[in-house]
Amino acid sequence: MFLPMMFGSGSKSLNYSTWISALSGKTAKSGVMVTPDTAMAVAAIRACVTLLAESVAQLPCELYRRKGDQRERATDHPLYDLIHAQPNQKDTAFEFYEQSMGSLGFRGNAYSLIDRNGRGYIQELIPVHPDKITPLKGPDGLPYYQLLDGSNQILPMRQVHHIKAFSLDGFLGLSPIQTNPDTIGLSMAVDEHASRVFANGTTLSGVIERPKEAPKIDSQEKLDLLLNKFIERHSGLRNSFSVAMLQEGMQYKQLAMNNEQAQLLESRKFSVIEICRLYKVPPHMIAELERSTNNNIEHQGLQYVIYTLLAWLKRIEGAMMRDLLLPSERKDLYIEFNVSGMLRGDQKSRYESYALGRQWGWLSVNDIRRLENMSPIPTGDIYLTPLNMLDTAKLPKGLTTATNQQVKDIEALLCRN
Repeated sequence: MFLPMMFGSGSKSLNYSTWISALSGKTAKSGVMVTPDTAMAVAAIRACVTLLAESVAQLPCELYRRKGDQRERATDHPLYDLIHAQPNQKDTAFEFYEQSMGSLGFRGNAYSLIDRNGRGYIQELIPVHPDKITPLKGPDGLPYYQLLDGSNQILPMRQVHHIKAFSLDGFLGLSPIQTNPDTIGLSMAVDEHASRVFANGTTLSGVIERPKEAPKIDSQEKLDLLLNKFIERHSGLRNSFSVAMLQEGMQYKQLAMNNEQAQLLESRKFSVIEICRLYKVPPHMIAELERSTNNNIEHQGLQYVIYTLLAWLKRIEGAMMRDLLLPSERKDLYIEFNVSGMLRGDQKSRYESYALGRQWGWLSVNDIRRLENMSPIPTGDIYLTPLNMLDTAKLPKGLTTATNQQVKDIEALLCRN
């Protein structure tokens, strides 16, 4: 039985005030309250988090078994179908990993309850909202988890699958929303200010000025008639490049965008770049193409996989191996996401690399067909060797040792002036 007293001050439990503060949000220097829910309304944050979530969810998650230098899919293991196809009765694998990565992006933690059968094998992984559970440090130094559903039930580590983002204490992960509220709050404040400008501000295309000496227009009706006639004669596509004549000394002045509005647009663009920097997402992947070119987008896509996505995948793989496999099973079994599909280049580059592999003998026809998701052919397992490449140890002796005459000929060539 796990008692709440096990997690008192004497057991060095996690600081509840810190956790509650992170849950309720922080007030940024811009005066905006930043929480995971309010931050979700920021387009750039939602785009970054959903991009990461969908990128992880679309990758097949496999359970492999080592056999010497070879490996094979452990389809006979009860865990294989669980992580590859359907983690629970309700969710598909795509939905489960998408939700887990979304929780990591918004709240820094992803939790799932582990349901085991009588033999100890895992039957289901049931996702739990991060706000409904909190980690605690037990007297043995291991994490325990308290359900915040009114029951306050405390579960041991073996009953909870926990994936953490970057953490300072090893128990609670931190998301960019929690560590950088000022950056996100500034973006929210700029968006709110822009909305208020459009809702309450007055934007004029131009003004008509009358000199002080001109007779005063004594009624609103006459003023409206003057303006309406001017708009009718000179606005719209049909009246483009028309010539206007103003009487009584009136002048028309066109108004341009002021500096404040211009800086507002630049601030909104800069906020997008800052948020991409927090999540390490290339801006072009959330439709910010101002600094991208056709030459560097492909390389930025590869950098996204290598420097951004792989780190998240390693976190998830490590947590799954820790929580879902027995210590004795980890020697022969391991869990891995297959990212080969995302690392593939364009068709021309792939075919050129296949040709090199085929030519130098380390790819067969069936190896190439498997990489392209094509079925093997009967004679496709043959590996070729270039005709002019032989093992020097197997060459005839006469071909590896120079004769006396050959040595004299070479010396004669070298001694020529």
